[in-house]
Amino acid sequence: IIAHEIPQEIGDFIVLLNAGFSRARAYVYNLLCSLMAVVGGLLGYFTLERASGWIPFVLVFASSGFIYIAVSDLMPQMQRRATLRETIPQVLLIALGVAIVLLVTGHAH
Repeated sequence: IIAHEIPQEIGDFIVLLNAGFSRARAYVYNLLCSLMAVVGGLLGYFTLERASGWIPFVLVFASSGFIYIAVSDLMPQMQRRATLRETIPQVLLIALGVAIVLLVTGHAH
């Protein structure tokens, strides 16, 4: 969990800073968004058994939201980098992420 959450929160914070938020405002928004994970966890805990038939549809909806965010927000930011020196680390980090996903594919969630 730590290997996922800490880089994610740092990434979220940097995205907010790049969007023009002050450090304090980015921190508060990041904290509020993180607290919503607790709310979602509690909501899921108390309603998951009754809503188990909806899980495939909710997963499709959630994953399509992530794809939309990646394509509309994050990818254009990567394309703005003009120099090869800035592009190579990004490509290598994406390849590393894909490799890690392939290595842990056998593990159940």
